[in-house]
Amino acid sequence: MDHVDRGQPWVSAPAAPLSGDQLKKLAALGSEFPANSGEILFSAGDGSYDFFVVLEGSADVVDRIGEPDERLVASYGPAEFLGEIGMLTGERARFAGVMRTPGRLLRVPVRRILRLVAQDAGLSEYILRTFLERRANLVRRGAGLTLIGSRYDERSRALLQSFSLGRTAVRWLDLEEQPEAEALLRELRVPVTDLPLVLVPGRPLLRNPQPADIAAEFGEPPGAVADDGPEVGDLLVVGGGPGGLAAAMYGASEGLRTTLIDAAAFGGQAGTSSRIENYLGFPAGLSGAELATRGTIQAAKFGVRLHRNARAAAFASKAGIHTVTCDDGRTFRARDVVIATGADYRRLAVPGIGDWEGNGVHYSATVAEAGNALGRPVAVIGGANSAGQAAMFLARTSDPVHLLVRGPDLDHSMSRYLIDAVTSHPGIRVRVRTEAVGVRADSSVTGLDVVDGTTGRRSALEVAAVFVFIGATPCTGWLGGRLATDSGGFLLTGHDLDALAAGRRAPFPFETSVPGVFCIGDVRSGSVKRVATAVGEGSAAVRLVFERRRADGEHVW
Repeated sequence: MDHVDRGQPWVSAPAAPLSGDQLKKLAALGSEFPANSGEILFSAGDGSYDFFVVLEGSADVVDRIGEPDERLVASYGPAEFLGEIGMLTGERARFAGVMRTPGRLLRVPVRRILRLVAQDAGLSEYILRTFLERRANLVRRGAGLTLIGSRYDERSRALLQSFSLGRTAVRWLDLEEQPEAEALLRELRVPVTDLPLVLVPGRPLLRNPQPADIAAEFGEPPGAVADDGPEVGDLLVVGGGPGGLAAAMYGASEGLRTTLIDAAAFGGQAGTSSRIENYLGFPAGLSGAELATRGTIQAAKFGVRLHRNARAAAFASKAGIHTVTCDDGRTFRARDVVIATGADYRRLAVPGIGDWEGNGVHYSATVAEAGNALGRPVAVIGGANSAGQAAMFLARTSDPVHLLVRGPDLDHSMSRYLIDAVTSHPGIRVRVRTEAVGVRADSSVTGLDVVDGTTGRRSALEVAAVFVFIGATPCTGWLGGRLATDSGGFLLTGHDLDALAAGRRAPFPFETSVPGVFCIGDVRSGSVKRVATAVGEGSAAVRLVFERRRADGEHVW
């Protein structure tokens, strides 16, 4: 191991080693063993790997072990542990763990760590915070997967966005700008027609991968099953944002056989938020990634069947049994359904801007998008909380951040705490009554044409990237018009359906026009766009499932 680059590791060690009490708790769950220098603890590509605590000696986590570009990711000494959040969410190992010196280790099976995280509040907090910090560092460094493609290719941009939403660490090699990309293709003997290309450590190349290929590679979280097949479950939750996670967790905790499916990664749009500061019980705020990870682990604890990369494509209902078919052919059936598919960000109506989506024009603000405009000016368009949170996040690495608001102020659409933070930040410039009308670009976005709504004056704004948060459209296309909606396409529920309820019992709150199908969160007509609201609706919908069955004369269990 002496040839490994000993420069600054990609992932820092915890601020403090495990305490004596923490080590005792872990020791009760695992077993100690001696290890030799150079001994491999786990390899890149392993489907799962155990939790290792260094008791004596030191261990390294290494990227591309044994290859010319081998690189040290992290190094750990006594009372420190290896791993990151992918261990708990069912991802394959992306790096190798290897002993640097002779020593002694504690090995704890990952299933026991999952149980501990769900039951021991103190140790759970320490492990989760450490794992999440390590993942954030990996995402910032682009360490893990490698994606090769063209910025002009819609498939490449879609994959990059999918990895970003899933908080997957990925190194992006743009064929248009980075000579390394073309050199790597020649080395691998991969033709351009096979792009985009995903290189997964320890695994075969993924050439122009389809959703099913990504699903197969990233698998399911712990506790999931491959397919529900023809089985009829008690509760199917479609959409894994905060509301969907809450509904699934509460459903399973109440004894319902519950399945949760999501088109990408659990957490939804909230999972991409850098900081949620108005969620009860977290006075210092928490990241969307942390909320999503905690919710996923909690759902698995209660036995929820979890399916990522399962995009709903069709819906049918017959004789009280509801069927959701995914775009890869998987089908899920249940007596009751909770729809929590949320909404997609509305596109900006500016001529030619669609050509630059994913290449300077973004509809989310995460580490991946922010990394393309480090130290440069950017524009955030929108006046609601999502725009304010994006501006605050981007102001960490871009300068300045122009917040463009079409209305006269922020008071009508943004929370007061966020208004105060945005307006007092020296790196954010709020421009009200301002509308983008054109985009400027050469090989990438270079600026916006904007119009002052008061004077009508048109001017140019130099920016390296544009982040758009101007509202959303509901994700209901997969329903095929089988459920009643308002004029905007959002699902109608409860009393909003009174005029349509002739001949049937009145719908329960959150129940749609089809009995036994409920709707929560952003996809519901008239919903309040807050994380806490979605979580509350998720728990309430589960209680209404039982009320619905009693009212319809069905067995509750």
